[in-house]
Amino acid sequence: RYLRQTVAHAVARTQRPSGGPVHLNAPFRDPLVPLADDGAAGRLAAAIDWELFFSHLAPPEVAQLGARLPRISPDVHGAIVVGPEQPGSVEEFVAATAEIARRLGWPVLADGLSPLRNHAARFPHLVTSYDTVLRNENAAERLKPEVVLCLGGWPASKVLRGWIEASGATVWLATDRADNRDALHGRTRQLSISLPALAAFLPVAQDVNGYERMWARYEQRVRPALDARLLAETALFEPKAAWLLGRHLPAETPLFVANSMPVRDVEYVWPAGDRAIRPLGNRGANGIDGTLSTALGVAHDAGRPAVLLTGDLALLHDTNGFLLRGRLRGSLTIVLINNRGGGIFEHLPVAQFEPPFEEFFATPQEADFGRLCGAYGVGHVLVRDWAHFTELISALPAGGMRVLELRTDRKHDAARRKQLFADVAVGLG
Repeated sequence: RYLRQTVAHAVARTQRPSGGPVHLNAPFRDPLVPLADDGAAGRLAAAIDWELFFSHLAPPEVAQLGARLPRISPDVHGAIVVGPEQPGSVEEFVAATAEIARRLGWPVLADGLSPLRNHAARFPHLVTSYDTVLRNENAAERLKPEVVLCLGGWPASKVLRGWIEASGATVWLATDRADNRDALHGRTRQLSISLPALAAFLPVAQDVNGYERMWARYEQRVRPALDARLLAETALFEPKAAWLLGRHLPAETPLFVANSMPVRDVEYVWPAGDRAIRPLGNRGANGIDGTLSTALGVAHDAGRPAVLLTGDLALLHDTNGFLLRGRLRGSLTIVLINNRGGGIFEHLPVAQFEPPFEEFFATPQEADFGRLCGAYGVGHVLVRDWAHFTELISALPAGGMRVLELRTDRKHDAARRKQLFADVAVGLG
């Protein structure tokens, strides 16, 4: 009974009030040697009706507060913002979000780590290029919302966050979590409700919303412009790796995305599609601890080919994860962006101060990843060009681990990234 209650409580804590991992201690009796027991444990286990033993347990009910919710009118300049979400049921999440979007008729600004960009046919109002669009001051002003409905949490985009903060819009944040999910710390009102319940509560728009049409026109201009510029890139330019993964990974591939620049490049350039790629990431503390080990867990749990998109420092921070290679079920392909340091810091004002920038922020490294992989018995491929990369990611191995290393120029790519988005944004007029 003690074990039952311990396990039941642990499972409940993985879901409520703030879903996440739970640590369990499993003590071993002294003297820690594999001595035969008297069979009592086996006899006890055989005597228990396990179905009855757990029959009183059920998942906790999410509070349905529809009767206390204010009216959210479709007839305003409203935007639905969907942050990085890793729902237990992707289908339920996608279906509920699609119904919310259908009822309101508002544009859906979806983070790269939400499932929505990979189920695009369900979202006729989907916007993937908001970070670039909102870099244009005139466009940002014309698109200023009156109401923002955030589902789950905020995307990583600093441009989007700043736009929402400056808009003065009424902000609703819908989540079934109990913790504070508003990283903007604004005058946000939290709706403690499940998305299916919220969808059922909302009124249905009677007319096509002109605000949605305005966003659609920007998306129709910016998305092709971004795609064309990335297609034309011949050098190993960091955002293009994320863009090609979005276009060429096999359907339903679990994709774990490391923090820092990889997660932002996914947000900036990941295209809309319908191949049900499953994006995952450790967005919370937003650090690089445990990146490889978490990706291995994703691959092992899926039991099928999975992919990790990571920078060099995040991978180096967790190289002992390679020791799990022999126990991996399925396969893990690691797309390694090796720019020999912390690329994200090149985008911050501190990059203009040398010293201390290179030594203490960029933290350059000179690791030989080919030899490192060899030490762990992990396959290593140095990517020659984009055709080579596309071939490697279009068909994933059934088992094992491999690293696909793209050697890039950190400073050049930081400047090129800024220029790319600035050029496309300026082109909006």
